[in-house]
Amino acid sequence: MRLRRRKDSTQEDQAKQVLKGMSDVTQDKNKKLQETGEVKHTDLKTRRWDQGLEKPPLDYSEFYTEDIGQIPGLMVWHIENFIPTQIDETFHGKFYEADCYIVLKTALDENGALSWQIFYWIGQEATMDKKACAAIHAVNLRNFLGAQCRTIREEMGDESEEFSVVFDNISYIEGGTASGFYTVEETQYITRLFRCYGKKNIKLEPVPLKALSLDPRFVFLLDHGLEIYTWRGSQATLSASTKARLFAEKINKNERKGNAEIIQLMQNQEMPEFWEAVGGQPEEIKCHVPDNFKPVRPKLYKVGLGLGYLELPQINYKLSVEHKVKPKIDLVPELRLVQSLLDTRAVYILDCWSDVFIWVGRKSPRLVRAAALKLGQELCSMLHRPKHAIVIRNLEGTECQVFKSKFRNWDDVLKVDYTRNAETVLKKEGLMGKVKKDSEKKDQIKADLTALFLPRQPPMPLSEAEQLMEEWNEDLDGMEGFVLEGKKFARLPEEDFGHFYTQDCYVFLCRYWVPVEYEDDQKDKDKEKMEEDGDEEEKQQEEDFQCVVYFWQGREASNMGWLTFTFSLQKKFESLFPGKLEVVRMTQQQENLKFLSHFKRKFIIHKGKKKNPENGLQPSLYHIRTNGSALCSRCIQISTDASMLNSEFCYILKVPFESIDNQGIVYTWVGRAADPDEAKLAEEIMNNMFDETYSKQVINEGEEPENFFWVGIGGEKQYDEDAEYMKHSRLFRCSNEKGYFSVSEKCSDFCQDDLADDDIMLLDNGKEVYMWVGTQTSQVEIKLSLKTCQVYIQHMRAKDSEHLRKLRLVRKGNEPHNFTRCFHAWGAFRKPLA
Repeated sequence: MRLRRRKDSTQEDQAKQVLKGMSDVTQDKNKKLQETGEVKHTDLKTRRWDQGLEKPPLDYSEFYTEDIGQIPGLMVWHIENFIPTQIDETFHGKFYEADCYIVLKTALDENGALSWQIFYWIGQEATMDKKACAAIHAVNLRNFLGAQCRTIREEMGDESEEFSVVFDNISYIEGGTASGFYTVEETQYITRLFRCYGKKNIKLEPVPLKALSLDPRFVFLLDHGLEIYTWRGSQATLSASTKARLFAEKINKNERKGNAEIIQLMQNQEMPEFWEAVGGQPEEIKCHVPDNFKPVRPKLYKVGLGLGYLELPQINYKLSVEHKVKPKIDLVPELRLVQSLLDTRAVYILDCWSDVFIWVGRKSPRLVRAAALKLGQELCSMLHRPKHAIVIRNLEGTECQVFKSKFRNWDDVLKVDYTRNAETVLKKEGLMGKVKKDSEKKDQIKADLTALFLPRQPPMPLSEAEQLMEEWNEDLDGMEGFVLEGKKFARLPEEDFGHFYTQDCYVFLCRYWVPVEYEDDQKDKDKEKMEEDGDEEEKQQEEDFQCVVYFWQGREASNMGWLTFTFSLQKKFESLFPGKLEVVRMTQQQENLKFLSHFKRKFIIHKGKKKNPENGLQPSLYHIRTNGSALCSRCIQISTDASMLNSEFCYILKVPFESIDNQGIVYTWVGRAADPDEAKLAEEIMNNMFDETYSKQVINEGEEPENFFWVGIGGEKQYDEDAEYMKHSRLFRCSNEKGYFSVSEKCSDFCQDDLADDDIMLLDNGKEVYMWVGTQTSQVEIKLSLKTCQVYIQHMRAKDSEHLRKLRLVRKGNEPHNFTRCFHAWGAFRKPLA
């Protein structure tokens, strides 16, 4: 063992000596290499083949300038002949189907450093060379900026949400620029001359392409392809000239890709090119347009396929569109077409006499498209038309401006900045720090969510409501009521005021005193005159009157009541009170507050008709409820069922008898936690509703007699014992009808009919937030409303941490009990009225 140990120790000593010698040699070599500057031995170790390749310095100056990506904002290029070409700001969001685009969004992060998003967009009709170049140049742009982000591919019709929020609006246009491999023939434009007329909205009337068509009282627009002339007559107004210029801007932007030149001309200052386009300069320009000129009203036809034949029904758009201001009956209303009449699954022909337009929906059948072109040409040749009349085909989304001008408020707003120059386009002045960040928000989708963050409307104190009621009733000089019986309005007895039926229509004529306001000079003169005429004369001078007609329609009543009123009673009232009549139309539970105040909280709604009330011999149950204000107190008949009761409300139950002597017994049921004022009101309503032939009794919750009360209501059942939701309930409407997504809150006096079928409604009851989806809601509204619900729940979590809300989805017709109880007298949804 000893010998072995000695042998091992000598071997270890030898190994240590060898290692020391090797390290000494290495250190000497390294010293020499450092002195001589030769390559170190350690650098000569083997490397991968790609690590030995040197990246050549790339020059992107041919495609991108130095200042690109250095200022926060948006830049867009389209691929033209293999090379990215930057497009103007006005064309951002407009994509040609046969083009490819590169989109760069530059922003500042929290540390003030630049950050980028790079997208490349592929059109569905784009050629292979454009697709490849878009991808290559997007990567080149990333390399040029030294960005760490990835380049994101976007395809037409399938854009990501990330890409969509970059633009205010995305629209597709037919066509595109020339490909690097294929040549595109230059577009052939038809030269046309239009006379501009109309005060508020400019309208264009095609006229023969002759100098004799010019009239000094009008402005004319000459569309000569890439040259658009506006000619102003010596007697024409400046505003007409400005509107014509704006119209020319629209044509240039939407139809000429911004390549056209707009030339403004004054009479006697024309250029030779203008006269050449209209066939030569005339000796004199005369007034020849008749003073009573009225264009032919456009006729809209829908192309349809029948059984072995084509249909061409005319659309009566006067009746198809609901207009805000109702036109007078004796006048032909000057109504214009609206864009919403055009269905994407159909094809239409618009006959304007001087032009025939064919509008093709994107989802329309091919057979109908082909038939429409043939029909349009036949329709054009059927009537005697001017020689310059033509048939123009318009595909949905690529309509020409002349076609759009035939419709009301279609593409009316166009932002045109005449003060821009090259310098202001290239740089944004005066944007620093936070302001720079805020400027980014203009690229995001526009949404108005202000209503979500406003506090809930507080209930109106009883004293304030009573004071308001008293003031409105003081002004009331008299009230007459009428009810529709058959086809005529019959006078309503005063004892029936305050009783309404769901299948009836009522008219109330109210006369109000109105104090007269004079100007200072007139006041002095009248004062002197009044002093002479005496006190009685003075009183007459100081006061005037106004008449308001309230039309009330029950939930189950037809629109015939309104039509009967407008054709008969309204005309009589207008002849009796010329210039002093105002008409207010209301539907059940959406009444005017001033109107409600005249019934002093005794507003009763029965089921059925006044002449034939529903279930006259059956027990009936009425629910009394106040929504946010004592003015909004109603007593409404509901289903006779014990499950409808609630400990925080008062109810009236009528149990009729079959005997002749006594008509029945009436109970006022007062809930355990009901408001004492409401209990008192319920007793007054009971006495008002039923005469002495009924025996009346006020009972508190828990003291109900078995024999009549529970038997009359259909048996004892489980019911709600609290109405905590009344302190929290709020109803919001989410809609994009304004052109952007907005949320608005309904007042605290909301009802079931406020649930709009074409919108999303949000209902907050303090425990849940219900997202109610109508049957005609768009997918965009559903997505945005879901985000809105999440924002609202987060906001309420921070504001009201005691009541954490859960999100629930509700579809129309499948509403749960916790949802329906937030609405007074919930019932079946009313059918759309004919």
